[in-house]
Amino acid sequence: MTETLPYAEVIGDPIAHSKSPIIHNFWLEKLGIKADYKMFHVKPDELADYIANRRDDSNWQGCNVTIPHKLAVMDHVSDPGDVRASIGAMNTIARTENGDLFGTNTDAGGFFAPIADVPLSGQDVIVIGAGGAAQAVLFALSRIDVGSVTIINRNVLKASALLMRFGLKGQALEHGSALPPARLLVNASALGMKGQDELVVDLSSLPDDAIVYDLVYVPIKTQLLKAAKARGLETIDGVSMLIGQAAVAFEIFFGQAPPLEHDEELRKLLLT
Repeated sequence: MTETLPYAEVIGDPIAHSKSPIIHNFWLEKLGIKADYKMFHVKPDELADYIANRRDDSNWQGCNVTIPHKLAVMDHVSDPGDVRASIGAMNTIARTENGDLFGTNTDAGGFFAPIADVPLSGQDVIVIGAGGAAQAVLFALSRIDVGSVTIINRNVLKASALLMRFGLKGQALEHGSALPPARLLVNASALGMKGQDELVVDLSSLPDDAIVYDLVYVPIKTQLLKAAKARGLETIDGVSMLIGQAAVAFEIFFGQAPPLEHDEELRKLLLT
């Protein structure tokens, strides 16, 4: 009889690009945990049925949630940490000891980890995008006393509302607008991702000590990061945040902290 293993997974639409299974299964193997981590394609109109089906599967430990479900999934699970009122998006669903499903968000911590040592207090920041990932970024920024925040988004009203929601001073601009000077530029949109339109921005207004941080990780070397490197700017790729947020989710799913001492080996694996 085949043993049925505990498992977690990542859901989204699209989902084939996801590197989360590589990360989690790498850690499971290193720790000798008998479990699995998969990917599952869930379209927007299938989300409610997906949650309902997994709720009844005792082997299912939870899932990571990616585009476009980070907002919609909040309607299907409990919210003990009041994520809806704080970050406003969930990227991780898990099971409580009594079998109930709850949501949380590990994106904010994952985003902040690579820049924790950068002195950003009072520094201006640009964020491109206004979806679930952007909301996690803005939540993190609101906790570290940054200066002015400029949000670049197709829907300027939505971007302006997010500034108010997170208590950030700044402005909202349409795509194509000239960038103001800023110490940190974050692409929290899907632009530049494989299968999406490229993100085309003029980085000439950024100071020489600016950091360009692209949350997109497929491809890892996006056009934005290539342009930043050509300008001699410091860059952070999406793999850094991906590993950071996955580490928190892994412990929630499998009850053990991941073996981060193998991060260099993991990053090489992700780059192949």
